[in-house]
Amino acid sequence: MIKKTTARVKTREPLSKERVLLAALRIADEEGIAALSMRRLGQALGVEAMSLYKHVADKDDLLAGIVDIVAAEIERPAVGGDWQSSMRRRAVSAHAVLLGHPWATMLIVSRANVGQAMLSYVDATIGCLKEAGFSYAMADHAWNVIDSHVYGFTLQKLNFPFQPSEYATMAKSFLPMIPATKFPYLNGMSQQVIAGHHDGLHDFEFGLDLILQGLAALLAKKDRRTALAQLGR
Repeated sequence: MIKKTTARVKTREPLSKERVLLAALRIADEEGIAALSMRRLGQALGVEAMSLYKHVADKDDLLAGIVDIVAAEIERPAVGGDWQSSMRRRAVSAHAVLLGHPWATMLIVSRANVGQAMLSYVDATIGCLKEAGFSYAMADHAWNVIDSHVYGFTLQKLNFPFQPSEYATMAKSFLPMIPATKFPYLNGMSQQVIAGHHDGLHDFEFGLDLILQGLAALLAKKDRRTALAQLGR
C-alpha cells in the first residue's frame, strides 16, 4: 500500500495597500529613499513589481503614502487650551519623528502632501492657533515660521559633517584657519569650545522658545489694539 502524504502549502500573505506602504517605509528608513524603487519593493514583498500597481498608482503615489504615515506619527496640537504648550509639543514631536525618518523632511518640503493624516495635522495646527486668537493670516505665518525652524534644524542635524563629540577636536583643527587678528570673534568662540566652556551644540528648543515667545508678544499686541478699539467706540 502506498502511503499518501499531504504537502504543506505555504500561504503567502495577500498584498494590501497598507502592507505595501509599510514595506516601502522600512526600505526608506533602512536603506535611504534613493534605494526605494518598485522593483526593490517587489523583492522585499516577494512579488513581481507589476503587482504593486494594484495598490499604488505609481512611484509618486507610493511616496505620498509613506509621507502620510510619517505625518500620522506627529503629535497633533490641541484645539483650545494652552496654545504655546500645544505648539511646542507639536514641534518637538515633529523634530523627533523626522529624525527617525531621515528621508522624510525633504519630501515634505518639496511636494504637495494631501494625505488624510497630513491634512488632519495641518487642520489641527491651524485650529490651535485660530482658537488662541490668531487671525487666519497670522496663523498661517505662525505655523510656517515654526515649521521652517523644525525642517531647517532637522536637515542641519541630519547633514552636519561631524558628530557633537568631535566639536572640540574639530574646533582645534580649524584654529589655524581663523587667526584672532583676522577673525577675533570666531576665534574666541572656538577657544571657548576647545577649553570646554561651551559645548558648541545647537539647541532646537532654544530657537523654538524664541519663536513662540515672539508669537505670544504679537498676539498680545493684537489683543491690546482690539481692546483699545473697543474702548474708543
